[in-house]
Amino acid sequence: MKLAGKHCLVCSCQETMPIAAERLAKALGAGGEAAPFTHLCRGQIESFKRALDRHPELIVACEQEAPLFRELAEQQGYEGELRFVDIRDRAGWSDEAGAALPKMAALLAEATVELPPAPAVTLRSEGRVLVYGHDERALEAARRLREALAPTLLLSGREEVAPPRLFDLPVFRGRVRGARGHLGAFEVEIEGWAPARVSSRAALAFEADQGRQRQVFDLILDLSGETPWFPAHEKRDGYLRPDPRDPLAVAGALLELVGLVGEFDKPRYVTVDASLCAHSRAGLVGCSRCLDNCPTGAITPDGDHVAVDPGVCAGCGSCASLCPTGAVGYAAPTADRQLERLRTMLRTYHGAGGTDPRLLVYEERHGGEMLAALARFGSGLPASVLPFRIEEITQVGPELLAAAVAYGAARVDLLVPPRRREEAAALTTAVELVASVLAGLGYEGERLRLLEEDDPDILAEALAMPVDHPSIAPASFRPMGGKRQLLRLALDHLHAVAPAPREVLPLPAGAPFGRVVVDVTGCTLCLSCVGACPAGALLDHPDRPTLRFLEEACVQCGLCRTTCPEKVIGLEPRLHFGEAAKAPRVIKEEEPFECVRCGKPFGTRSSIERIISRLAGSHSMFASAERIERLRMCEDCRVISEFESEDNPFALGPRHRPRVTEDYLREREELAAIRRRLESERGGEEDEG
Repeated sequence: MKLAGKHCLVCSCQETMPIAAERLAKALGAGGEAAPFTHLCRGQIESFKRALDRHPELIVACEQEAPLFRELAEQQGYEGELRFVDIRDRAGWSDEAGAALPKMAALLAEATVELPPAPAVTLRSEGRVLVYGHDERALEAARRLREALAPTLLLSGREEVAPPRLFDLPVFRGRVRGARGHLGAFEVEIEGWAPARVSSRAALAFEADQGRQRQVFDLILDLSGETPWFPAHEKRDGYLRPDPRDPLAVAGALLELVGLVGEFDKPRYVTVDASLCAHSRAGLVGCSRCLDNCPTGAITPDGDHVAVDPGVCAGCGSCASLCPTGAVGYAAPTADRQLERLRTMLRTYHGAGGTDPRLLVYEERHGGEMLAALARFGSGLPASVLPFRIEEITQVGPELLAAAVAYGAARVDLLVPPRRREEAAALTTAVELVASVLAGLGYEGERLRLLEEDDPDILAEALAMPVDHPSIAPASFRPMGGKRQLLRLALDHLHAVAPAPREVLPLPAGAPFGRVVVDVTGCTLCLSCVGACPAGALLDHPDRPTLRFLEEACVQCGLCRTTCPEKVIGLEPRLHFGEAAKAPRVIKEEEPFECVRCGKPFGTRSSIERIISRLAGSHSMFASAERIERLRMCEDCRVISEFESEDNPFALGPRHRPRVTEDYLREREELAAIRRRLESERGGEEDEG
């Protein structure tokens, strides 16, 4: 069938699931041949090959045999776009398969949504691997790697190790004191670095301690059994830390290391828009949500904003979920494309006759296996449960949760792996925020749930729980704009159809919406808060001393509160749905203070009087009334007045005139005249005698 410009091949998997082909095609608005295949991957494989020749964009409703289909496409030189979607484990293999047609339509429609590829960063590894341990197990592991890699053995010196018969790899002693970096660029700080002595006999001996060294490696095999070198070490590509007491785990790590040589394209999971970042201004810290919650330490301060090391980033998405401004965004895929998938799925489900859909959000590594187990050994997913697969469950932010309810999901279940419970703080925050909005607007029932399960049977029981409330009238807005705009679109729809709409809704602390509360009696309109605000929520006026506030733009980062020299600013988390939040309102306004000498406006009355009250009588430079009066003058008149005063510090007397030739000649003539006069007087005295 033809679906959104793409040819779609649907297979009933040897008739193990019912597919009403004509009804399905009608629900999808699809054209062309609607009859499904029954054995596309084997008995009808020629039909797949012919489809490759005819269609540049192809969707195959089978994920289990995707490796086979890709291999055939490669052999045939297929250069088109090939996608796969699972409608069997997620819909057809279920006790409610007869009612799953709306779900099948929704899953097929979702597969047509275009998702631009995420940008990538290239990591290069030449196979320089550091093997660190205490005993012969580390030596044996290093020797096994030397055929394929370039290992360096570092022994802690805690235990004696028999020297190898052949020194076919470099051996050193030392203790690791720190490490940083990623696959292809690990920098390790080693204390007590010393090479092994070639004359070692019964036990390895080492040369003199060469002090602390920094060495660079592409890969690390940590067999010490000690504290991991990195936070969330299991997410650090190229750092392997098997249990040294488990031979199978060590063998698996060795095999994995051999495959980590060459160039690797790693997705650049998140992007940073520095212009939106509210981390700091002028050295004062405002928002640090991403820094506080990054499990791998990939995010670091970088001036007034933050920087993400793409080599270290593991793509959990917590930073993007927590960022109040949208400065940090998930790029694989972006928030708007993710919501377009969601919109397409729910819209198609409703259009095909489905009611009260329940959304199950999961990540493939954990949820995929559980859904497969339910399909094979259990009752399968209920017909009204729509599985929504994402890269990382922790990337889910409030915009997706609010949009899911706004687009008509009666309940949203988020399947969290129990092992990742500690990483789910951002997800919990997002759930609490949206749940508080729903409750405040009068929505009844539990509409958002966190399911921390790894048992398929318990998951099946949780999903079978009925929903005691209907879904709302689905929204029709298209997801456009950044994360904050998407969230606002969803919240506005929830408010428009709410059972108990309220114009102003209190929110929990840390929410990305709210207002600033200013003690106007203490505010001097210095406007330092305006210069610090990264979101443009605090504004001045071009013609008069004014502080204005645009509530819709406020992200509650706290930079205004931190920057305010008078400490008169506070934050109030809340959600304002009225028109007043969309236009700047005046917080404080004053007449400009005019210079007492020339009349030019140069400040506010409150700020000038505050300065005078602080300096008068308490500072030696402002002990007289004349000097106090200069504080009421503009910058130009203040300088003029200073030069006019009697105690002008620049009044140094007449300027010294340099001596010139005429001065010396004149002095010479004056001296000659004096000499002649003296000689004349002396000659007169002699005549009288």
